[in-house]
Amino acid sequence: MSNRVVTAHIPEQLARKLDSLAERLERSRGWVVKKAIEGYLALDEERHRQTLAALAEVEAGATIDHAEVRAWAKGLTAPRRKSRR
Repeated sequence: MSNRVVTAHIPEQLARKLDSLAERLERSRGWVVKKAIEGYLALDEERHRQTLAALAEVEAGATIDHAEVRAWAKGLTAPRRKSRR
């Protein structure tokens, strides 16, 4: 895999945290940045996939009526009866 240099200007405090993490992990700053970007992109890809899946469900009519949700939520706050032992 070929590499490409990407430059970013980051706040001083964030740079200090980056340096501290790299030192603690005994890794280079570049390695930490690469792992952070990989993690962020994986999270974003999953979020996007889930959003598209949810939109497809809505388009297919797989929704729940607001009144049903309210009734369900109201049941969550109803006092519970004590169980007998």
